[in-house]
Formats: sequence, C-alpha cells, structure tokens
Amino acid sequence: MASLPKERFLNSRAFAISGVDYCGPFYYKSEVRNRPPIKCYISVFICFASKAIHLELVKDLTTAAFLGALKDSCHFVGGLIRFGVSSSVCLMDNIEWKFIPPRSPHFGGLWEAAVKSAKHHLYRSVGRSILNYDELRTLVCQIAAIINSRPLLSISESPDDLDVLTPAHLLFGGPPTVILEPDLTMLDYNRLDGWQRVTKLQQVFWNRWREEYLTLLQQRSKWRTPDRRLQVNDLVLVKDENLPPIRWPLARVMALIPGKDGECRVADLKTSCGSTRRAINKLCLLPLKDDVER
Repeated sequence: MASLPKERFLNSRAFAISGVDYCGPFYYKSEVRNRPPIKCYISVFICFASKAIHLELVKDLTTAAFLGALKDSCHFVGGLIRFGVSSSVCLMDNIEWKFIPPRSPHFGGLWEAAVKSAKHHLYRSVGRSILNYDELRTLVCQIAAIINSRPLLSISESPDDLDVLTPAHLLFGGPPTVILEPDLTMLDYNRLDGWQRVTKLQQVFWNRWREEYLTLLQQRSKWRTPDRRLQVNDLVLVKDENLPPIRWPLARVMALIPGKDGECRVADLKTSCGSTRRAINKLCLLPLKDDVER
C-alpha cells in the first residue's frame, strides 16, 4: 500500500485541493404532465484535507452543466477556490487539473468512497419515489449535511467527552444545524405533501446512515504478500468490463510510470489498435514459463 499523497495533509484551506466525480443517474418528475421522469446526476466534490463533501445536482453530463455545478460550489465554499474547465479558464483561474488513468476508479478512492456511501443510502431511501427537481435538490443538500457530520476521530482523550471531530467542524466550526421536524418515518408516504416527503426521505436516509455507516469503520485485512512486478516488454491482457475475458485484448508493456513514492501503478501499452494507458491492476500478466515442477 502506498503512502498518503502529500495533498492529503498539507496545511490548505477547505476545498483548495479537491476531487470531483459524478454519480447517478437519478430521476426527477417532469413539469409537464404525463411526461416520463427525466434523468439527472449528482456532482460530488470532496476536500482532500478535511474529507468534507459538497453535492450539486446537475441535469446532464454536458460541459455547461458541469460549469454551473463548479460555480455553485464556489458560492458554497465562500470563494475559497475558483474552478474552470477549458484550458483558457484554467490558466485564468490558476487551476491545475490532474486526471486519473482511464477505467481506474481506485485511483480516486477518496471520492469513490463518498460516492458509494451517498448513492447506496440515497437509492434505498428514495426507492421508487419520483420527486420534482427542487425537492430532489433540497434532499441532496440535506444528505451532504448528514455526510459532513460523520465522525473522523475523537476530540479529546477524556472518557467523559463523547464529542467527535467531523468535517463540518473544519468547515463551519460545528455540525450543521437543521430545522427540527417531527418524525415522519412511520407515516404513509402518499398522504404527505411535497415538503413532508422530502423531510421523510431525509429522516429515512439518516436512520440508514446511522445504522450502517459504523460497520464501514471496521478494519479490513489487506493482501501483503509481494507478487512479481510488471516489467517493460511483458505481455499482458487488458481487462475490459464490457467484454468477456476471452475477448480481452493483448498488449505489450512499453513503459512504466512511477509515482512520487517510486512505485509504478500505471503503464503505457501497445495494442493492435495503437497505444493506450491503463492502471496496472487492470492488466493480467501472461505466464512466461510453466512453473509446474515435473
């Protein structure tokens, strides 16, 4: 296992160094009667230093929608950071973009964990309910507040002190306060009005989060046995989740790209269709010789 990137423990302001990803699709009710539900997505921003997240609802995967989500996130962090997409905007706003290798979501484990947790509970809380766009956006904001209230570590070593440090402490000085609402989890969903439906879904999300999140904090054992390292000129199979293994393409390793700690996790490959770049864990090394003892 590699060491944490230095960006994770630098003395930086909130969201000055952050990761971004999309999750979904989700669906909201059309304003026109008898129209089918409309697809939308959630843009997830996560701070490298505090692990705080910010969720923005976007209507599609276009560049314009992403720019809108970036601008909205600027207002959320109080102008601490500025974003852009095109190269000219990046130069103007002094933004440095770093992209992970294609089809390698584990390189973005920090935001993938946030996406998995939020999406897992959101799907189970909303179920088959279809909200309108404003209701869904309100629910997404409340879910972000819940996730930012998750415990990171204890504040003091006193056994009488039960307070914990949360990402919200690093953003606002304490957990986000919300308007207290009566418990609606036991009421029939169909008899509630729009705001009460959002409140019930938020309470259902909170109950599932409280019961299931703690199980994710258990330590898991890791594979520690070293294996043969990939080398230049090795012949490999390139994993493709959209194809059966028998149709995975063959490739030759042309170069290995080391990280800051000297470990190589990305490789440049030569295939029958040209050159490409993949993460090493997406490559299957073909046996060089028969290791069976006779």
